[in-house]
Amino acid sequence: MGDVEPIQLRQFKRGQSGAGASNVGQATMSQTSSPYAVTAFTRAELSAILAVYGRLMAEGECRDYAMDFGRDTAVFSIFRRTSEVPLYRIEKTPRLARKQGAFAVVTPTGLILKRGHELARVLDVLAKKVRVVAR
Repeated sequence: MGDVEPIQLRQFKRGQSGAGASNVGQATMSQTSSPYAVTAFTRAELSAILAVYGRLMAEGECRDYAMDFGRDTAVFSIFRRTSEVPLYRIEKTPRLARKQGAFAVVTPTGLILKRGHELARVLDVLAKKVRVVAR
């Protein structure tokens, strides 16, 4: 099963019902203008985001997350506690893909920590750097 599967629509001639109707035309969801179109993360993108979230959760830095899917953007928010503002927002904005990059990591104040075309490189900003501590 792929990340995106086309939805096949069947058009019927007047007077024909579903069972005996011939398939006049087929269209995929991307070819039709749907009022319910939303931007979402693919399976691979969500897997990479959840790997980062799992590491942050294991370190005790966060406890909850939320996902919002809108017409123009998809947002994965990482919370320290459920009742607070998100620590980080990972945003996907496809209309910026050719310009600045579709992915961004944003702080609660709106500061963009990193923006880019590749999600893995953008998520590197959330990776903690290992430091040597002298005794």
